[in-house]
Amino acid sequence: MDIIKLVKQELAQEAVTTRKFLELVPFDKTDWTPHEKSMKMIDLATHIADLFSWPKLGVETDELDFATAPYHPAKVETNGQLIATLDKGLEESLAGLSEVEEAFLERPWVLRTAEHIHAEMTKYGLIRVSLNQIIHHRAQLGVYLRLLNIPIPGSYGPSADDQNF
Repeated sequence: MDIIKLVKQELAQEAVTTRKFLELVPFDKTDWTPHEKSMKMIDLATHIADLFSWPKLGVETDELDFATAPYHPAKVETNGQLIATLDKGLEESLAGLSEVEEAFLERPWVLRTAEHIHAEMTKYGLIRVSLNQIIHHRAQLGVYLRLLNIPIPGSYGPSADDQNF
C-alpha cells in the first residue's frame, strides 16, 4: 500500500469539495458568527483554506512553535483569494509529499507554544489531523451557510440543497 499516494489523492479529493464551500462564503458577512464563541465567517473560511498547507509544514519542519512563529492568516478579500490560498497550499503539500518516502512520515512532529506542548504526533499524524480539521471546519462552515440560507453543496453525497450530486 502506498500511503503517500493515498494521502495525496485524499488531499486532492477534499480540495474539490472544499472549493465548492469556499466559493459560497458571503464577503458581505465576513464578521458574521452564529454564536459569541464561534469564529467569524472570514476567520473560519481562511483557516479552512490554509489547512491545505499543513501537510507541507509536516514535511518541511519537525515542529511548529507559536512562540517563535505566530500564526498570521492570509488576508483575503474575495472568494477567488480563498481558493488561491487553498490551491497554493495544496500544490505545495502535494509537491512536498512527492519528495519523501513513507518511512519519513513516521518521524515525530510537535505543536507547541514555547514549553507548552499542545500535541505530539508523527508527521503522518499531522497530515491526518490536517485532513480531519479540513473536514471538521468545512462542516462548520456548512452550518454557517445554512443559517444564512445559502444552499449547501454536497460533500460525500447530495445535500438537501444539491440533489444533482
